[in-house]
Amino acid sequence: MTVTVRDFRTEDAPAVVALRRACLPFVVVTEKDLLFEVANANPAKKYRLLVAEEAGEVIGTAHVGIAYDSEDPGQSSVTPHVLPGRRGRGAGSLILKTAEEHLAAHGATSVYAWALEEPGSLAFAARHGYRPTRPARFQSLGLTDDALPELPAVLPAGVVLRTGDAYAADPRPLFEADAEVSSDEPGDIATTLDDYEDWLNHTWNHPCLDRELTTVVEVDGQVAAFTSAHTDGATRYATGMTGTRRAFRGRGLAKLAKTDSLRRARAAGYQEAFTSNDADNGPMLAVNRWFGYQVCATEVRHVRELS
Repeated sequence: MTVTVRDFRTEDAPAVVALRRACLPFVVVTEKDLLFEVANANPAKKYRLLVAEEAGEVIGTAHVGIAYDSEDPGQSSVTPHVLPGRRGRGAGSLILKTAEEHLAAHGATSVYAWALEEPGSLAFAARHGYRPTRPARFQSLGLTDDALPELPAVLPAGVVLRTGDAYAADPRPLFEADAEVSSDEPGDIATTLDDYEDWLNHTWNHPCLDRELTTVVEVDGQVAAFTSAHTDGATRYATGMTGTRRAFRGRGLAKLAKTDSLRRARAAGYQEAFTSNDADNGPMLAVNRWFGYQVCATEVRHVRELS
């Protein structure tokens, strides 16, 4: 059978979601958020969602885009995923070729891609000229079986816990906290969150963001730390970002935010919690170990320079 690559169509959503869940069982993805990403991508991203098809069946997919919010121009990303059992037919290579041509046409000089730390994925990356840069750890926590820490009986003076919903009328304080925390995240592509409207569109209004399960720690009326919760509306919960602003670090506020959010997620019926961290993000890896998260997969970021 011949494999072809084309752009995503709305009717592909169920197949693409099923494929991504098969390839990445430790992420939260829904049809609603997939359609949201396609419909709301920033024009500067030059975004495409590619699908590989064989005999009318979607067997591969990839998000493709320019890192428009990076401090360094010319950076871009694509990570092909192909259904287990349908690999070796050229779908991943054809997706990658199509993506690289698209990105190069829009000024990309380097392409970043993730590969699971397993022989087949690493060999695929190397075969296509990608060199490894840094790993990241996916971690999981069972919310039905694993014990969760208790919240303090009395919060420290000046400390208040709020949900993300409490900021519905004015989420700018959360944007400012997210921008500061994100700028300190280790990674290959340095990002600068300086566009409030873009943040509203792609972060605050993301359909998987569960504002009620998002926890914000205020200290003397200021946003000091937060953990943002993404859910699938059924059983799966994931941390979108957890962080503490620089002036408030070293007080255990990230643990406090995650404890509150995880306990409320369990009470709401969520059964599995997932998160991921750059391997160099020692503080957050330590926090997650403290909660009992276990590493369930490792991805290695790779890069290829476009000539």
